[in-house]
This record gives sequence, C-alpha cells and structure tokens, in this order.
Amino acid sequence: MHVAVCIVGYRNAGDITRCLEALGQSSHADFEVVICENGGDAAYAVLSACVPERLPFGQQVRAISAPENPGYAAGVNLCMAEAPEADAWWILNPDTIPSPDALEIMSAHLVRGGFGAVGCTVYYKDGMVESRGGRWVPWLARATSLEHSKPLDAPVDAPAVEARLNYLNGASMLVGRSFLVATGPMREDYFLYVEEVEWCLRGLARAQTLGMATDAKVLHFKGTTTGSIQAVAARSRAPVYLDERNKLLLTRDLFRSRLPVAAAASLILLFLRFGRRGAWRPLGYGLSGWWAGLRGERGKPAWIREA
Repeated sequence: MHVAVCIVGYRNAGDITRCLEALGQSSHADFEVVICENGGDAAYAVLSACVPERLPFGQQVRAISAPENPGYAAGVNLCMAEAPEADAWWILNPDTIPSPDALEIMSAHLVRGGFGAVGCTVYYKDGMVESRGGRWVPWLARATSLEHSKPLDAPVDAPAVEARLNYLNGASMLVGRSFLVATGPMREDYFLYVEEVEWCLRGLARAQTLGMATDAKVLHFKGTTTGSIQAVAARSRAPVYLDERNKLLLTRDLFRSRLPVAAAASLILLFLRFGRRGAWRPLGYGLSGWWAGLRGERGKPAWIREA
C-alpha cells in the first residue's frame, strides 16, 4: 500500500523537522510526504531550507505553499491533490511523533478490516491518552474523546472502543481511497477545528466505516501553532471562537433539525466551561463564536490577520 503522508504546517518548521525524523524510522517504507505551508512565502522559504528532499530510506518529501492561509482543511486537500495516485492518505499533524510501527499497524488494520479510514492511539508526552477516536453527541453539539486521560500502558478493549467511535482524531488519521471517493474532501469553509469530525460523520452517512488501530501510537504535543493547549483562562481568541462556531456549523450541516436544542445546550456548556472558572475573556470569545455559528458564518474570520 502506497501512502501519502499529508502534513499542514503554519510557521512551525521545527515541529515538521522533528516529525520527519520520526517518519524516517517507519517500518512501513512505501510512502511519500507532502507538506503544505500555510504561513506565507517567508515561512515556506524557511521550511524548504529545513526539510530534506528524501528521507533516509528514499521516501520523497515535497513542500508546497498555500496562498493567504486558506485554513487547515484546505491545506489537507492540497496535500491529497498532490498525491492523487496514493492508495491511502495519512493526515498527520506537524506537532506529532509517530512510533516506528504506527503506519504499518494502521495500514494493516485499514486493509484487514475493510475500513474507509482508521485512527490510532494519540497520546500526550506525560504518557496519558489524548484519545482513541471520539464520539460526537448531536443534541449537545459536543465531541467526547474516547479513553481520554487513561494511562497509555493500561489495558484497552479495542473492539469496544471501535464500536463506540464515530469520528477519528484529526492529529492522525489514515484515509483510504474508498472513503475519499465516497465522501469527498474535507470542508474548507470551517477554516480550522471540527472539520475532521464533520468529515468522519459525513463518511459514516455514506456507508463508510471507521476503524481504530489501538496498538499504533502517535505522540501529540498539541497546540504548538494555535495555542489551544493553554490554561482555560489564557486561551486565545482563534481556537475558542472557531471551536464554538464550527460545532454549530457541523450541527447545521449534518443535524439541522437538532440545531435549536444543540445551540441551547452548547450555550449552557460554554458558560459551565469558562464562566464557573472566571475565565471571562475566553468566555467572550466563545460567545462570539457561538453567535457566529448560529448565524451560519463561515470561512476565515475577518479579524484574523497574518503578520
């Protein structure tokens, strides 16, 4: 199986270099790497100077530049379009370190299980699980990460996890050709956040299936580009605003009849998350994102400016 590894960066060449070093140790050798730089010409020049043309075992590495930061999903779509002959596409965050056997295990699970797309165990550097996929709750417009905060080495009931999930962690997801043909590319009008959840749910609605290769492990440093890992009270505007907006956009797009209830529930949960902690500034960001989602606003917010 020939896999195209798709990495979208934003002025974080150091993260990408570290990720490529890990990919260079992969036990699955039949792959190429396509990197889309969303951070402009200067960032693309820095990236091009840092990344090799080939990894130690000969895998090709290509870097492309996206105009005017079109968003994460657009970057993923550009990467996939650069490798149209691949059998599968591994959507991989730049701030990750995959284990050497991760791609081998995920590829085998994709083929053996006849899945449309496959996820893996994504974990933090403290050894706790970030997620083994997740479950979207339409009435609440909220996502729940499966196995979150469990020790990485704790026993896992893989079939039970696989039976529960309805979306994969976008930090590492292997997408087969059948999924892409049936579902189409990622939605680009979300700009950033929740697009992988919508993609998976849309795929399920089109008879695609999702698998979970729990033995495949990917370390995720999370939020090195967006600041989403910050303490609640210190969260920056973009991740809070876009996360809240896009949850309602997803509801509007896939569960429209549930939007009134989901919007009310989402508002309550927003106050519980930020208000009870006295995090008033991020609460304001969240409320503005919630209102934008309720109005159906899409794309890159006008207030986001690139330096």
